[in-house]
Amino acid sequence: MFDVVRKEMMWGGRKLILETGKVARQADGAVMATYGDTVVLCTVVGAKSAKPGQDFFPLTVHYQEKTFAAGKIPGGFFKREGRPTEKETLVSRLIDRPVRPLFPEGFRNEVQVIATVLSHDLENDPDIVAMVGCSAALTISGIPFMGPIGAARVGVFGGEYKLNPLQTEMTASDLDLVVAGTKDGVLMVESEAKELTEEVMLGAVTFGHKSFQPVIDLIISLAETAAKEPWALTPPSPAVASVKAKLAAYAADLGKAYTDPVKFARRDKVSAIKKAAAEQFKDNPEEAAVFGAQFEELEAKVVRDAILDTGKRIDGRDTKTVRPIVTEVGFLPRTHGSALFTRGETQGLVVTTLGTGDDEQIIDALEGEYREHFMLHYNFPPYSVGEAKRMGSPGRREIGHGKLAWRAIRPLLPPKEKFPYTIRVVSEITESNGSSSMATVCGTSMSLMDAGVPLPRPVAGIAMGLIKEDRGFAVLTDILGDEDHLGDMDFKVAGTEKGVTALQMDLKITSIDENIMKIALGQAKDGRLHILGEMAKGLNDARTEVSKNAPRITTFTIPKDKIREVIGTGGKVIREIVEVTGCKIDIEDDGTIKVASTSEENAKKAIDWIKGITSEPELNAIYTGKVVKIMDFGAFVNFMGSKDGLVHISELAPRRVEKTGDVVKVGDTVKVKLIGFDDRGKVKLSLRRVDQATGADISEQFDKKPAPQTNPPAAQ
Repeated sequence: MFDVVRKEMMWGGRKLILETGKVARQADGAVMATYGDTVVLCTVVGAKSAKPGQDFFPLTVHYQEKTFAAGKIPGGFFKREGRPTEKETLVSRLIDRPVRPLFPEGFRNEVQVIATVLSHDLENDPDIVAMVGCSAALTISGIPFMGPIGAARVGVFGGEYKLNPLQTEMTASDLDLVVAGTKDGVLMVESEAKELTEEVMLGAVTFGHKSFQPVIDLIISLAETAAKEPWALTPPSPAVASVKAKLAAYAADLGKAYTDPVKFARRDKVSAIKKAAAEQFKDNPEEAAVFGAQFEELEAKVVRDAILDTGKRIDGRDTKTVRPIVTEVGFLPRTHGSALFTRGETQGLVVTTLGTGDDEQIIDALEGEYREHFMLHYNFPPYSVGEAKRMGSPGRREIGHGKLAWRAIRPLLPPKEKFPYTIRVVSEITESNGSSSMATVCGTSMSLMDAGVPLPRPVAGIAMGLIKEDRGFAVLTDILGDEDHLGDMDFKVAGTEKGVTALQMDLKITSIDENIMKIALGQAKDGRLHILGEMAKGLNDARTEVSKNAPRITTFTIPKDKIREVIGTGGKVIREIVEVTGCKIDIEDDGTIKVASTSEENAKKAIDWIKGITSEPELNAIYTGKVVKIMDFGAFVNFMGSKDGLVHISELAPRRVEKTGDVVKVGDTVKVKLIGFDDRGKVKLSLRRVDQATGADISEQFDKKPAPQTNPPAAQ
């Protein structure tokens, strides 16, 4: 019934298996990819023809994790998987980015790629398995795809590279890098690093590229047996050559328009030229159908040729100059930290908010539930590019850009034990003309330092571009939006003066070699150091204290066996402390207590209350207490929050006292000295040995002369 084809190999110490022919046989391509006990089903379906008038390639990639893969039942009311999680969105992008450039130019048929995690061994991350499986599914599908690609994860342990470390090992790695590419070169890089040098980063990319070559060979071996007949490509319309020839007359005008350094003025000039050029094709449907693509091709040629021929770019800069930078911190009056970072026509308003443990994000992942205390959210409103569009929830681009900035900053954050705040950063892109994600990195660094987050060093980011033709190439520092759109590479590097913390690369061409990457990394380092120098003019070190608007968090520990006493029956005690002091109080299982409040006085009150509950009374110590009960023989005083002691009538005053009520009343606040314990461990207190006005110990004057006895001993 099944015509199964199976290929396997040992890779990174575990077996990689690619199998087709048994599951999802109605898809154009379906591969079950297994690595260890992690299994991902990867399917590909393509439309047999393009929609009339389609002028773009409609590729969609969906990575989805089924909770049954890890033996879990989804949370929530509906008990089923819902909208994509952040990881699912990020892995979908991870698959999309290296495969998209490998479809033929002019191919407009809709293609849908779906990767479904069916089993997760909690050791091998499904993302690499999904990338390899999708590459295999595309390769055997018959859909025109100039692959296959391979992919690998690279870690660094003690200066040594390691291929596909287990998830449990990654916490000890100085690098988490995913690289994908073809036999010829690298197509995509995504990484987070602990201030590694450019040489180490380049070595990791090269190591990963070499390590996935056997995977590409395995996919080719599978395709040799299981690939379907290749689709016939529709030849270009005869109108293409005609339109291209007619548009050549507009090259000079476009070249002049693209020398205007102002984005909107340049856009208006190009739009006017395009409108004029379109007039001659409006009566010819075939030529009108290909006009848009051909005009964009002419734009790309004009811009690219100018850069390669003159070394000058759209805004007049050379290939290595960074646009002017202006920074401002403390931009907003009531936030905990804020920064306005402007680089050319790109601007980010970045705001930091400090919270407590209650504000941590709870993430329910296949690997288990965990809490995240650092969040970074990136927003790209339409006004930032002068457009009026529908506002909606964050898309894949917003999530991806936010995660890149998150990776760039996280290696510099202080440990939670030293800085016990939950941190949320929001980047509002208020203007955009190239690399708003790197502006977010710079703005986030300054906003965090403005809020008093003790970053050891500031972090900056820069985006590099590439123009590559047969006659040569040019690497561009700090690219504009047009250079990104019309260029061949988006290469983003973030880090400190000491090293790289994040590296991301995407290509629109089939690959680049090690030499181009080396040049790009070198130029990016120079640009990053320049940006750090400009940022230092606004703020170079973290504030010594957190913002006055932020809660102050005090952390201390109590014995584990005292936690129950602080919480009280049904939470009665802790609720009372919170209600009376207005503080936020977190109690962890190990006895760690965090008290947060914007009022130093209230925080001290809560801390003293808790310490009073958990501390043991000390002999000769002086405490402030409240009279809670009066008896003939003395008064009971509550002190240290939850402890009672007896002030015998003889210790109430430096004179003979006939009635307890003559000295104190219930509810009085008094200062007492702990003078001993009786045979049953009950506390004995003294009122008369403490100056009630100052709290000073005045025992000496009573030690010389015994206090009068209320009930003298019987005569002998």
